[in-house]
Amino acid sequence: MKTARVALFVYVLLALTHPATADVLSKWLNQTVYVPIYSHIYADDRYRDTPFLLTATLSIRNTDPNRPFTLKKVSYYDSNGALLKEYLEKPTTIEPLGSTRYIVPESESKGGSGAKFLVEWEAGSAVVEPIIESVMIGTKMQQGISFISTGRVIKGTPAR
Repeated sequence: MKTARVALFVYVLLALTHPATADVLSKWLNQTVYVPIYSHIYADDRYRDTPFLLTATLSIRNTDPNRPFTLKKVSYYDSNGALLKEYLEKPTTIEPLGSTRYIVPESESKGGSGAKFLVEWEAGSAVVEPIIESVMIGTKMQQGISFISTGRVIKGTPAR
């Protein structure tokens, strides 16, 4: 009985000192990432039909300290899902710990409040999942607003 208690104690101790599966960094070979952006929002009841225009920055960060990945497509869509712009003319490599960004200027209002990016990337060998998010900022008179949206993987090949 004492041996069973010692074994249980050791098991619990090991379980507490080793990371859970969710804590292990996920690695991928490729992904398609959906990133919400907002070229405008509605910020005031008095002006609910008047959009508050925003500048949006799409940020793509390689979190892997050792391996690059290649951006294949960066596509910008409006609220209805219509393609507005392709941001890449050719594939672009993001070096280890490197980053890049793409700007949707405040003057671009065609995207609407439901605009989005689809970002496609691939790597020759598994890389730590990149951070892909958007940052929106706008100012009007003495009012300013800023916020972020995080991308979500909608397709991809995880490392095995």
